[in-house]
Amino acid sequence: MFDLPACPRCGMENTYPDGASWICPDCGHEWPLQSDGAAEEQAVVVRDVNGQALSDGDTVLVIKDLKVKGSSIPLKQGTVIRNIRLVDGDAEHIEGSSEKIKGLVLKTCFLRKA
Repeated sequence: MFDLPACPRCGMENTYPDGASWICPDCGHEWPLQSDGAAEEQAVVVRDVNGQALSDGDTVLVIKDLKVKGSSIPLKQGTVIRNIRLVDGDAEHIEGSSEKIKGLVLKTCFLRKA
């Protein structure tokens, strides 16, 4: 009998293979079958408008004026966003705060690394 992997989401070991995927009946999570360590998950690389890689804690600048939903204060060109946080599995968005507006989610196509 072969060893079944635990579910990466809930950690339960009640998994089974189905076609090209593993399935966890406890939480409903599905993930692709992988041979023993042959295929590692590819990390999502978040890049700014110039192609530089971004990481958690970086400082970025806004490259054009942006309207902010839910606020009457726009983000002006050159606004500094410090201590950004990357969104898991999403290479197009980051989270951060400016001096005036907290809790922003911004597209990386409007940002450049400072």
